[in-house]
Amino acid sequence: MTLLDHWLTLHVLTVMAGLAIYVTSSRTLHLRRHPTVAIGWVIALIFLPYISLPLYLIFGIRKVNIYLPADRPHEETLHTSHPNTLAGQTQQLAAVMRLPAACAYQQLNLHQDGTQALQVLRNMIDSATRSIDLSTFILAHDGLGDEIVQHLERRAREGIKVRLLVDGVGVYLGGRHDFKRLSSEGIQVALFVPPLRSSLRGRTNLRNHRKMLITDNEWLWCGGRNLASEYFEGDPLHAPGSLSWIDLSFDLKGSLAWQAQQLFEQDWQFATHKALPGQYTLPDRDLPTGLVTGQLFASGPDQVDDTIYTILISNFFNARKSILAVTPYFVPDPTLLMSLTLAARRGVTVDLLVPKKSNHRLADIARHRALRELAAAGARVWILPRMIHAKAIVIDHELALAGTANLDERSLFLNYELMLAFYESSDVRRFAQWIENQRSAAVAYDKQPPGFWRETLEGLLLWLAFQL
Repeated sequence: MTLLDHWLTLHVLTVMAGLAIYVTSSRTLHLRRHPTVAIGWVIALIFLPYISLPLYLIFGIRKVNIYLPADRPHEETLHTSHPNTLAGQTQQLAAVMRLPAACAYQQLNLHQDGTQALQVLRNMIDSATRSIDLSTFILAHDGLGDEIVQHLERRAREGIKVRLLVDGVGVYLGGRHDFKRLSSEGIQVALFVPPLRSSLRGRTNLRNHRKMLITDNEWLWCGGRNLASEYFEGDPLHAPGSLSWIDLSFDLKGSLAWQAQQLFEQDWQFATHKALPGQYTLPDRDLPTGLVTGQLFASGPDQVDDTIYTILISNFFNARKSILAVTPYFVPDPTLLMSLTLAARRGVTVDLLVPKKSNHRLADIARHRALRELAAAGARVWILPRMIHAKAIVIDHELALAGTANLDERSLFLNYELMLAFYESSDVRRFAQWIENQRSAAVAYDKQPPGFWRETLEGLLLWLAFQL
């Protein structure tokens, strides 16, 4: 055989091995992919297998260590007392996906601005009597991040159990803290999927975007804010005259906070390579009870289903009156976009609020094709002059969803995310009013047709939509 024959044989064997790995992992791990992504991987594995196969092993795995409760839900848990309401339908769908059941919460507090959000954060840390568990994507090495760290250090020295979970990539985005020093102060620190230690497991591209603080297992602070100055009050020391971003966060107490504690435990044990918990169960001690109920929806590689995505699609198709949404990044997949456009075409009032300019330029460019299609269907798209980082959706004034997930493919298919559903009508109205207050300063989207080069650029970027 000639050298060329040997090379062709090696190439064919490498291609076959790459495709076999791709098909096997996709089937066994239920790796649902956008069609363009699937086609892209197959083409790359055929023509550039020596580069594509290592990249696939590093970036291509979308589901890992899937969390499964011990038993399927009993038949009676799949039915609610109000099956024809959005709340009842959402709870039934969540039960099928084995998500925690709706439970009580008290003292829901929507933070009106970054100053109030920061004050609540300080109060929770300073008043904790047993434990402080903090999970964040970014912990900046700036004035705000340093202050939060100092509060945590002081409480750890006072004997409070303090755990800090930071994403393995997000830890570098705001300036890395000296975690060895924090550990010496008594804070337990874990990085969630550090890229250099996770590349061979296919987890490098899977980021923990969940943001929550839980104290004493019963008080939850949650929302879109990372622990950096721009998410709260700005950083006048380094950027005089700059405005802080508009964001949405909230705190509450009760059983819903305890469910968030269980999610933190699951993430902590995964990050520290300990055994995962078997299932969500309420503790033996009595928990506060009440008539108002909410529900915790975790989404990400640790779930069998794309839970938040599924709940959004279902409720958008079921909406009858209105859909009110705010998101910093709007790069939906075709099905999510279709559910919104069809809602608008059948007479549902659809309002979408996005910033004029976000902190992700590529996402800003890629979003216009979806915004034009949505506006053409009769939806009202609103552009806010300031950066808004909030993530919230209110449907038919019966259901409010708020938390960490954006309306883009990265959030809905790759990231570890967290959204809370609220069913109490007065609280749903509060979330709707918060979004309306921001919308009052926005202007209508100008859906001008793009030129040839702009449309081509948008199309190319949409091939990367999972990464934006």
